[in-house]
Order: sequence, then C-alpha cells, then structure tokens
Amino acid sequence: MFFSSLWTSSSGAAENYSIFGASRAVSAKSGIIVTPETALAQSAVYRAVTLLAESVAQLPCEVYKRHGDQRSKALDHPLYNILHYQPNQKDSSFEYFETAQGFLGLNGNHLALIDRNNKGEIQELIPIHRDKVQILKGKDGLPYYHLIEEKETLPMRLIHHVKAFSLDGFQGLSPLQTSADAIGLALAVEQHASSVFSNGTTLSGVIERPKEVKAIGTQDGVDKVVNSFIAKNSGLRNMFSVAMLQEGMTYKQMAMTNEQAQLLEARKMSIADIARLYGIPLAMLGENAGESYKSIEQQNLNFLIFGLLPWLKRWESAMRRDLLLPSERAQYFIEFNVSGLIRGDLKTRYESYAMARQWGWLSVNDIRRLENLPPVEGGDKYITPLNMVDSKSQNNQNIHTKIQSASPERIAEVEKILCLK
Repeated sequence: MFFSSLWTSSSGAAENYSIFGASRAVSAKSGIIVTPETALAQSAVYRAVTLLAESVAQLPCEVYKRHGDQRSKALDHPLYNILHYQPNQKDSSFEYFETAQGFLGLNGNHLALIDRNNKGEIQELIPIHRDKVQILKGKDGLPYYHLIEEKETLPMRLIHHVKAFSLDGFQGLSPLQTSADAIGLALAVEQHASSVFSNGTTLSGVIERPKEVKAIGTQDGVDKVVNSFIAKNSGLRNMFSVAMLQEGMTYKQMAMTNEQAQLLEARKMSIADIARLYGIPLAMLGENAGESYKSIEQQNLNFLIFGLLPWLKRWESAMRRDLLLPSERAQYFIEFNVSGLIRGDLKTRYESYAMARQWGWLSVNDIRRLENLPPVEGGDKYITPLNMVDSKSQNNQNIHTKIQSASPERIAEVEKILCLK
C-alpha cells in the first residue's frame, strides 16, 4: 500500500477537509494570516516545535514483552525494528518521529498508513499530510479516514493517528487555530521591528546651523554638505574619526532606542505567549535573563515532566491501540526510554548509584547497564548492610540468645510458652 501524493500538502489556498473544522490557515485579529509556513518564520515558534520534535525523536522507542513482574525487549517482534530503526523505506526512526511530532506541534494531528502483510504484521508506517485526509465519524461511532485524492475511505485499523488535545475525540486541535492571535501578534511585532530598521523611521542625527548664519539656498547645497559629512564620518572605516564642522554648525545625536519604542518588551511578551502555548520554559527558548543555573535546571525538569511527557504518553497509548493486535496487548507494550533525559550530571548520577548499591536495590551489572556498559562476572549480586535485618528475625535471635544462657529446665519452660516446639 503506497500513495506518493499523500506525503505533501495540497497546493493552492488552504482548504477545510474535515467535518470537524480543521483548516490550514487561520486569520488572526492582528491582520496576519497564520499558516504552518508563516508560523515557523517566527523564531520562538520554530524553536518550540523543533525542540519537542527533536526531543521525542532522540528517545529510543522500544517494544517490551512482559514475563510476570519482569520485562525484556521484544527483539523478535516485527514491530521492534520498525519503531526502533526504520518505520518505512524512506525515513529513519529519528526522521519519522521528528516529522510526526512536528505535525502535532503545528496542526495537532499525526496520521500514518499502516501497511500490513497477510499475517497482520506491520511492514511500514507511511506518514500522510493532514490536508490529504477527511476524518469522518461512522455509524459505529468510530473514526474513518477518507483519502481525498485517492477517493478511498479506510477504517481506523489501517491508520495510525496520534492526536493533540481534542474537543470531539476525533481530531486534535491545532495550536495555529486555538492561539492564532498570539502567534499573529508575534509575527506582527517581528514585521514592525523589521520595518523600523529597513525603512529608517528614526534619524541617526541632525546637523544644526546657527540662526545668525545665512541658510543654504538650494537643496543641492544641503545635500552636498550632508553627503560630504556622511562620507567622511560613517561606516566601519571611519569609526572613531574626528569631524570638523564650520560656520558654527553642530551635530546632534537623535537615534531612538528600541527600549523607547518598546519593541524589546513586545518581543519578550510574544516569546512568553508562545512558551505558554507549547508548555516550554522560557529558558529553553533562549529567554533566560536573570535566571540562575539552579532555576534553569529546574525549568529543564519542568519541561520534561509537563512539556514532553504528555506527548510521549499520547504516542505510547496511540501506538498500543493502533499497532499492537488485541491479542498482543496483554503481553507486549511500547515505551519511550527517557533515561537519557532524566540523568543528572556525572557527580549526582554516581552518588545515586552508590546509594542504590549500598542499600541493595541495584547490582553492579544493573548500574553498568544504565551506563551502557557490558556486564561483568559476579556483578549480579545484591548486597545488604549488616545492620539491616528483618525485625522478626532479630527478635527471635535475641530470644534464642537469652534462652541459651538459661538452665535446661528454664529453656523447656520458655519454649513451651512461646510454642517453639
């Protein structure tokens, strides 16, 4: 199953293909048309979308098999190689998840065709652009996916669908729809700042002549004086040069700062709006003025817990529903390995390992496995501090110690009372 036209977006104006109101372009109150292309032109939006996409893509996606309370990687499952290495003939695992999460960050939905063989095993996951699909609600209450150009409707068992926050349960909401004004305002501020610099709305300075001096009679004469001054005193080559003005003329600096125009403040507020929209700390969008190292470290943890993990849970639950057969779901599960992101610095990590080893819930090989090191002989043993014993065993040991120091008659009497025989 392969439809090459499903990889790209529709040409021409944006169209509404879904009965639930998804659209590719939204007009903001700021007068800016917000589309995926124009939104990505704003650096904060681009960083937020790509940060989430790259964070998801760099995490290994593993298929596990349950063995009672234990679990192991299901290396023999056909889905393992697809998710961990190459979902389709074109994309690597990183490229697939990066592109898919990018779709989620821009339009709130990721769709992929599920190509299965005769055994029901998945062969490929082929991404579909959202504009190519109309999401329909069937009489059975389940979603159906109409491929517009192919004029074919597929059931949900043939489509892998990951949704952002949804109001109807059939499609995710696009951030470009829900917060078009915030993104449009950020784009408007960028355009205004660009026009300030490109159009030269402020003068860098003015040459003043005393009232007592006769004015220059022609515009050509004025231009000659000004151009001569600019040629001799502007540009990198003339930095720190000395100017001489005659006839009592003076030069007055008149450049208006960006702080006076409040452009910097407006741009900072736009970045904060976008950070709230995507659940990303300001420091991770490059706006970290005034924060200490410790506060930025805490913000990174907040990003993992409140920004990234919800997306990972959406992915994991959608893959379990769409990619595992009903008969497999009790035995197999799919999970992203986030250990690489939550690992602290070297000193903190080694101190944690030492504590875990000392108190007996990690072995040497467990620690080496977390550090991607090969196991060593004898490294599977768990140790326990000598002063950590079961309280019941300790009481019985104390009792027997006292009994052994008593007479045989006393021992028999005590053992009869305690029912030790």
